Amino acid sequence: MTISLSEFQQRRDRLLAQCEPNSICIIAASSLVTRSNDTEYPFRQNSDFWYLTGFNEPNSFLILSNSTLSQSNVITPGAENKTASIIFVEPSDEHAEIWHGRRLGVNSAAKKLGTDLALDVDDIDEELVDIIDGHQHIYFSLDAESRVESTISIALAECRNAPKQSKVAPSIVHDIQPILHAMRLVKSDGELSIMQRAADISAMAHVRAMLFSQTGKFEYQLEAEIHHEFAMQGARYPAYGTIVGSGDNACILHYTENSGQLSSGDLVLIDAGCELEGYAADITRTFPVNGKFSPAQKQLYQLVLDSQEAALDKLKPGNTISQAMQACVRVIVEGLINLGVLSGSVDANIQQETWRKFFMHGLGHWLGLDVHDVGIYKINDIDRPLEIGMVMTVEPGLYIPVSASVDDKFKGIGIRIEDDIVISAHGNHIMTSKVPKAVNEIEALMAK
Repeated sequence: MTISLSEFQQRRDRLLAQCEPNSICIIAASSLVTRSNDTEYPFRQNSDFWYLTGFNEPNSFLILSNSTLSQSNVITPGAENKTASIIFVEPSDEHAEIWHGRRLGVNSAAKKLGTDLALDVDDIDEELVDIIDGHQHIYFSLDAESRVESTISIALAECRNAPKQSKVAPSIVHDIQPILHAMRLVKSDGELSIMQRAADISAMAHVRAMLFSQTGKFEYQLEAEIHHEFAMQGARYPAYGTIVGSGDNACILHYTENSGQLSSGDLVLIDAGCELEGYAADITRTFPVNGKFSPAQKQLYQLVLDSQEAALDKLKPGNTISQAMQACVRVIVEGLINLGVLSGSVDANIQQETWRKFFMHGLGHWLGLDVHDVGIYKINDIDRPLEIGMVMTVEPGLYIPVSASVDDKFKGIGIRIEDDIVISAHGNHIMTSKVPKAVNEIEALMAK
């Protein structure tokens, strides 16, 4: 499933091809983040850096150039493609590696990562001045962490202030993110293969949680079952904070306390997905703690499911997420009027957005190396048409708090149904179909 070295190299070439002539690009890895005193959070690589390298060590820098000129004998374009690449990595260090783990090291990095040259990251302040010399354009992330911004700023200043050495600093600064993030929005076959596996693992975890559910268990115990399944299948970490909300906790959209006790007659909403080789899955299922929906729960649940089906029917190449949202909302409004939760005409409720009291978030989001993945949703204020290879979530919901002025049987019910889809030539493919979502399928599974 791993992305091939040639794909990483092709991505770098595609990036440079979209930059202005005589450009230098700088993409930085993440650094370690302190958790407490002298311990760090588990390392998570910067998504843009990972997308271009597949390299999972901290503090590195990737430098790319499409200049046709040799730069101070430091960075020389290859004869074939007129581009050049340098990777700065942490050096091999026997003492540090005993304490903190193996490093790829400078001697192995260029061959392993497919770059023209590898250098010691401890030398970047000195080397970067010569590397950027002579380039007219420089691209980097304008919201990079402060250490990266400082490294680039110092190199630019030194290059500008070295007229005696005949150095010429880049005069035009560009944000690299719009180019990179547009590339990341459409997934390759290799990426889709990894994301499908992540979806399958996450589906297995949700099924496991449904089978484990029982009155008297705690939300955190379901969370533990999910995380255990992730790890046992080779995905050590969740892609985001797992939500397990039972009863009216499900009406809190980003509930992560996961401390409540499951009660018979309540629903439990689980929003959880694993991360695999950097790529996220994102699934939500809502099911009855005791395995059987009450009539009121079934009515609301089926309404959410019907609204998702209406949205899925619209999610295809050339259409927009807004079109799908409109179809979803119409089903929601019609259903809430039929149930007596809303009153008046369908069109009036849609226009006045009365439904937002109970469905207050969007239909979905892009999915990829980030769970809320990069990529713009509008181009020149016009909704972006969907394209083959885009991956997104589809997650309508209804959340009726206990304070709502509705029939008591509906109070305190929170429902969300979320699937991951890839836009295909024939519409879309649901990647997360291995976890049941129809009422009868859920009840049949939990009866086991």
